[in-house]
Amino acid sequence: MDEGSEGEAAPAKNHTVVERKSERELVVTRTINGPARIVFEAFTKPELFKRWWVPRSLPELSLLSCELDVRVGGTYRLVFSHNGSEPMAFFGRYLEVIPHSRLVWTNDEGGEGALHLTIEHGQVVDLRLEIFEPPRFFEAFLRGRDAAEVPDLVARICGICPVAYQATAAQALERLFGVELSPWARAMRRVFYCGEWIQSHSLHIHLLAAPDFFGCSSVIELARIAPEEVRRGLRIQALGNELMDLFGARSVHPVGIRVGGFHGAPSVERIGDIREKLRAALPEAEALIRWAAGIAVPQDDQAFVCVAMRHPLDYAIESGDIGASDGLHIGAAAYDEHFAERHEAHSTALFSSYRQQPYLVGPLARLNLNHERLPARIKALLAATGLVLPSRNLFHSLLARAVEILLALHEALRLLDGYRVPDSPWVPVTPRAGVAAGCTEAPRGLLWHRYEMDADGCVVSARIVPPTSQNQARIEEDLRLSLLNFGLDQPDEALRLHCEKVIRNYDPCISCATHFLRLKVERT
Repeated sequence: MDEGSEGEAAPAKNHTVVERKSERELVVTRTINGPARIVFEAFTKPELFKRWWVPRSLPELSLLSCELDVRVGGTYRLVFSHNGSEPMAFFGRYLEVIPHSRLVWTNDEGGEGALHLTIEHGQVVDLRLEIFEPPRFFEAFLRGRDAAEVPDLVARICGICPVAYQATAAQALERLFGVELSPWARAMRRVFYCGEWIQSHSLHIHLLAAPDFFGCSSVIELARIAPEEVRRGLRIQALGNELMDLFGARSVHPVGIRVGGFHGAPSVERIGDIREKLRAALPEAEALIRWAAGIAVPQDDQAFVCVAMRHPLDYAIESGDIGASDGLHIGAAAYDEHFAERHEAHSTALFSSYRQQPYLVGPLARLNLNHERLPARIKALLAATGLVLPSRNLFHSLLARAVEILLALHEALRLLDGYRVPDSPWVPVTPRAGVAAGCTEAPRGLLWHRYEMDADGCVVSARIVPPTSQNQARIEEDLRLSLLNFGLDQPDEALRLHCEKVIRNYDPCISCATHFLRLKVERT
């Protein structure tokens, strides 16, 4: 609202009341001293909306475009930028529109996804997956922070894969500072990461993916027909959480890793206890592979490029270089020379490309590129399932996750054999100015960080590329091809369920991994 002109009485101060109605409901009431008609127009006319939406206290935030289709069922879209960063968007739809009286809308950035599908003469002519990826203000938030703070801060980016973010940040900063980790710290980093793989993969297999292939809407329904399998999955997941807690003080947003090593070291007694549990879990993980291999998944072969880390000796998890199925082999520092991110108008998620094309990251990409590095026992078990690698069926990601669970158990046991408490769990660190990058394999795929630091060891700039944005373009391409195989003449509800199955198969780190999809189909 414009301030009153000179000579007019000053308006009464606007009043805001915040009231908690319940544990899940918070009501904010803002009383504005002005006619309801003007307030309504300020919310519904783009030329007025642009004048007030950005707070004066945030001059670095700019509103680039404002699209308002103010009617019941209509949509809005606000595109903004922070200090010239990549454009981001808020969007939603209007539920109630009563002129000058009531306006109700949704904020679809809460994680709900939408798929717009246009079918003409039996062909997909337009496919747009709208999901919300939070604007990367976190990268700006890191500016000015001391290097010692960075691992714990970035762990808050994702509640499902915090170890990946900690390990990747620490790796990049250690490279810049010339830090050589102790053999103990290097080994325990891999063990810590194994815990995250175990818990994340087991959660995805049993709670998200497997119900799809049994015609179940949830793990609750799956538990009715496969109770022992679900119990086994929960036991394996709990063991992964315990392993994370062992090195991170807690399994959710752990705080174990520091630049130069770890904050502390578990006792020999605690390690002995976890080793017994890991050993006991091996037969269960082997049974999980056989069960996963027996699940009837769609035969949906596609051509795609796999991208994952590779290591000359080990199945790459927390160290190695970046490789691709077309022969690419580069260090983390060269990532920007081969991969690019772009913003698409229909989504807030950034899209990544490799040589101008979509590519796959994640467990199937890793298994395709690294299966020769599996222990002999796992190779034999995998061969017995009949799986031929490299696989072009993206639904084999389910089995790939089961394989990586067994691998993580083996690796944790191997690295904890003969465990000793070190004299110090970290080595001293001397900051210096410069730029460095790091990459590791989060459960969902390649995670890349780049940091520019000043001479005092504070962040000048940061860039973080998560697996979800790297897979975004591949998800849309998969949807397009998979729908053709599924049959575009299927009812809309069948198409929606199939699309959800495809998206969940990637395990994107968004709420779209659950039953979420609003599908709009236009047929001509």
